[in-house]
Amino acid sequence: MTTPTSPTIPAAVAAVPTGLFIDGAWGPAASGATTDVVNPATGQVIAAIADGGAADARRAIEVAARAQESWGRTPPRERSEILRRAYELVMARQDDLATIMTTEMGKPFAEAKGEVAYAAEFLRWFSEEAVRIGGDATTSGDGRTRIIVTKEPVGPCVLVTPWNFPLAMGTRKIGPAIAAGCTMVFKPAHLTPLSSFALVEILAEAGLPAGVLNVVCTSDAGSVVEPWMDSGLARKVSFTGSTAVGVRLLEQAARHVMRSSMELGGNAPFLVFDDADLDTAVEGAMVAKMRNMGEACTAANRLFVQRGVAEEFSRRLAERMSALVVGDGMAEGTQVGPLVEEKARTKVTDLVTDALDRGARVLCGGEVPAGPGYFYPPTVLADVSPDSDLMGEEIFGPVAPVIPFDTEEEALRLANDTPWGLVGYVFTQDVDRGFRLSDRLEVGMLGLNTGLVSNPAAPFGGVKESGLGREGGRVGIEEFLETKYLAMPRG
Repeated sequence: MTTPTSPTIPAAVAAVPTGLFIDGAWGPAASGATTDVVNPATGQVIAAIADGGAADARRAIEVAARAQESWGRTPPRERSEILRRAYELVMARQDDLATIMTTEMGKPFAEAKGEVAYAAEFLRWFSEEAVRIGGDATTSGDGRTRIIVTKEPVGPCVLVTPWNFPLAMGTRKIGPAIAAGCTMVFKPAHLTPLSSFALVEILAEAGLPAGVLNVVCTSDAGSVVEPWMDSGLARKVSFTGSTAVGVRLLEQAARHVMRSSMELGGNAPFLVFDDADLDTAVEGAMVAKMRNMGEACTAANRLFVQRGVAEEFSRRLAERMSALVVGDGMAEGTQVGPLVEEKARTKVTDLVTDALDRGARVLCGGEVPAGPGYFYPPTVLADVSPDSDLMGEEIFGPVAPVIPFDTEEEALRLANDTPWGLVGYVFTQDVDRGFRLSDRLEVGMLGLNTGLVSNPAAPFGGVKESGLGREGGRVGIEEFLETKYLAMPRG
């Protein structure tokens, strides 16, 4: 199933399969239903994809369960080489994959190419980890028992990814699952499925056997994911998305005591102290706030700036933000694309309106432009009240609220005053302060004088209601492995 070529739909987009992928083959949903994929820059329908349901979900998890035994015995080097070939194919098709991504979710083409390279790196990283799965052998304290510890694949995995990084979130979960020897059922976001479908084609071309990866996209997530969770066949769930959905999945996972990895919401504090290098701090804010139009769980959500530099920092940030070029991500020179859907723009608009009602000042942006597409201008708000709604919610848009503070203790209290704890950012030239805040900020990741923390070689994840487990780094593959202990009498 593919979308007919249209003069306004790029050839790379039109070539992507649009069905379900089960047992190595593309096909329609059992019901025959489809759902549309829309270009958020234009409102144009760019594809009609198969809209899966419970029957499709059950077939997919049964296929994955049947394939687990043989796939789990596959030599690590074979799994490694599949991932390495997939990495090379992704890099060879960087322009096509970036075109698909920009067309379905809006980010500027140059930024989409950056995500393709980032996504590919997870495939390369876990191709190397596949052959380094370790174990242990030792002797009991009394000398009577030989203790042998091995690592085995956890079994069939449920993978659920969000729309905002449609390729990288897929490789960050699929890469370690393949490396560990796990089969998978995968539900990409229905707003941005085409990047995931293109990845699936690449993995099949790289030699991934039929039945190892099975993909069901749907406009009704519960109709697919709940049958997977209740099947008794899945042994792990890995989810990236909202905390509210993560909590429901954990409740479902508890019924079968499933291993769980949850990368959930964020409310990232961005702390700038009087002694910070303001050029570095402003550049860090641009990276931490404007990556993916602010539609990222790692986005700087609350910018706390010490009062002595708050006005200057806000002025410089507003100058940088107001100079950004907003437009269709495929247009040359575009730096800020549209938000993913009208609902997302409405949320951002409501949060800004609430902040203004509570006394905030607009330094740039703040008004929805006329015309097609779900655009919102880069916006800086000064003098934001701590009780504004955007202080307690993920903005998920290009809005930077600046809140002044006086002391380090006050900044720390404000930063930690949230149920989430994914990432934080600190800008200071005082090394001791940097380490103090690293110890006391309630986050799973911290950027010190940098606005970028994501790296395939590093463990990604948060604390509190931002999730459980880690993705990437050396620990990433451990999430897909079980530990087995063998005891033998020692002669």
